[in-house]
Amino acid sequence: MTILLHSADRPLLGIGLMLGFCILAPMGDATAKLLADTMPVAQLVVVRFALQALLLAPLVARAPANLRLGRRVLGLTALRTVLHIVGIGAMFLALVHLPIAEAVAIAFVMPFILLILGHLVLGEDVGPRRMAACTVGFAGTLMVVQPSFAAFGAPALLPLLVAVVFALFMLVTRSVAKEVDAVTLQFTSGMMASVLLVPALWLFNGTGLAHLDPVQPQGWDWPLLVLLGVLGTLAHLLMTWSLRFAPSVTLAPMQYLEIPVATLIGWAVFGDLPNGLAAFGIFVTLAAGLYIIARERVLSATPPEVHPRPGAAG
Repeated sequence: MTILLHSADRPLLGIGLMLGFCILAPMGDATAKLLADTMPVAQLVVVRFALQALLLAPLVARAPANLRLGRRVLGLTALRTVLHIVGIGAMFLALVHLPIAEAVAIAFVMPFILLILGHLVLGEDVGPRRMAACTVGFAGTLMVVQPSFAAFGAPALLPLLVAVVFALFMLVTRSVAKEVDAVTLQFTSGMMASVLLVPALWLFNGTGLAHLDPVQPQGWDWPLLVLLGVLGTLAHLLMTWSLRFAPSVTLAPMQYLEIPVATLIGWAVFGDLPNGLAAFGIFVTLAAGLYIIARERVLSATPPEVHPRPGAAG
């Protein structure tokens, strides 16, 4: 994995990796929604992280020295793990109640939050063109989501929690992505989450509490659980690699592409088809994402000495 050793920003590579995440993440969400019909959300979250650690263990075993993390990186990894647990748990719970496209679309105030946090916390440049692309993408999101809190009640607020948590999650990931190999980071997070969650799940065994009391998987639950772990692990590896090669302000608009992918998967698996306004919103989000790709291609081809002053580029 030679590409993991380079720390210089390569925006187009980062965009490509994020695109892979945008395809795999909704597939994982659809798998979780299928499983949530018969299994509690807490059990799905535990399986998701435990399989992540298990799947990556053979890769980490080939380079055990990578597990020696400094105190700062270890602390940030622990924070990242907690944010990841909360974000995935809230998303899985939202999928119990909401159509997948709507849950994802509501959560997509996240890139806008991330854009602002990247500028305020990390000091990343946010040019007017990037800001405009995020604004247009967000407008498209509103067309897709057509939120109706009257229809869904409190569960419709869960994706908003997901948005805030994952904005912080990606910010923390960006701060450690160039210091830790992505496989090591994901394995460590999986182990930390398993250590926290497995005992907690055991304590709820037999309580009868909805979404907390574990059950015995049956039939197709087993392959779907494995698929959930594989998709989640690979998706977040791609996301972590993308943040190694591109700043969060560049990747934020790209993540809007997850909405049309989620819409297509929701239609194919659950029969949820967006209406005309939502379809137009999908077109708008795609256009915003494609504009960012074109803009980054122009900037990457510009010699460093003639780059616009900080904040002036899009």
